[in-house]
Amino acid sequence: MSELHPPIEPYETGMLDVGDGHRIYWQVFGNPNGKAAVALHGGPGGGSGSGLPRRFDPAVYRLVQFDQRGCGKSTPHAGAWSTNLATNTTHHLIADIERLREHLGIERWLVWGASWGVTLALAYAERFPDRVSEMILLSIFLTRHADVRWFGGGVGRYFPEEWSRFRGGVPENERDGDLVAAYDRLLNGHPDPLVRLRAARDWVAWEDALLSLEAGHGSPHPRWADEPAMIAFARLVTHYFSHAAWLSEDELLSNASRLASIPGVLVHGRLDLAGPSDVAWHLAHAWPGAELHFVSGGHTGDAEMERLLREAIDRFAARR
Repeated sequence: MSELHPPIEPYETGMLDVGDGHRIYWQVFGNPNGKAAVALHGGPGGGSGSGLPRRFDPAVYRLVQFDQRGCGKSTPHAGAWSTNLATNTTHHLIADIERLREHLGIERWLVWGASWGVTLALAYAERFPDRVSEMILLSIFLTRHADVRWFGGGVGRYFPEEWSRFRGGVPENERDGDLVAAYDRLLNGHPDPLVRLRAARDWVAWEDALLSLEAGHGSPHPRWADEPAMIAFARLVTHYFSHAAWLSEDELLSNASRLASIPGVLVHGRLDLAGPSDVAWHLAHAWPGAELHFVSGGHTGDAEMERLLREAIDRFAARR
């Protein structure tokens, strides 16, 4: 595998007013006249990372990153308990992506997404297929009720001790019901900020448990040392998951035929406990022309996922 490109700073940044009192932070890297690409981060609420731009050849690509509503450097930040999430939904984010594309004067762009970013990428591309040139999607997650039930309950069979603690974090009368919805009620509706903070910590501990078998993932993850970022992450994940991303159950699969003209590369770890492999398989079979690769790693990927990611980036670079 070739080396990563050297660290790079954005050549342009800004705050875009997207309405509803929200302003999203964006960055552009690489060649101002290059092939346009946009990266949709995970979470929801994970914020843009610093490592992705090094995968894109800065001489060839014009890479756009942005922090979705409520996280990263976007405002208002969901790490403040007073921030209302009513205007933070999948449909708002799709509109934000389009507004950013128009603001930057981009006609079509490659869309990259991982984990929650896959759900958002698919929802955006199915709404605006003419604006998407290619797609690269890693660690496939569709945020259906079925996927959320697995994430918040079914996968607990692999982590009985951790799941017992996770389950014990909600009121006793809700422990046999929908735990994700129960955490959403605690994080986004409980009047006591101390109860909310404890729920945030319990939620991210559960997220850490699901990734604990993967190389290099410690618990607690160092990123949770940033308390506002932790709170924003927990609030946004439970908000989106408890509403199944405001999409009908199989909407993304049913509408995948709209992607027929868009080349897509899907890469998924067979040991991804956050999202079982059959989800990626069903997506590939619903999307004419999609290319699916299974690798041996988990949700955060492995060397083979990295190789396939960079191969796809380099291959699509030639499709100017």
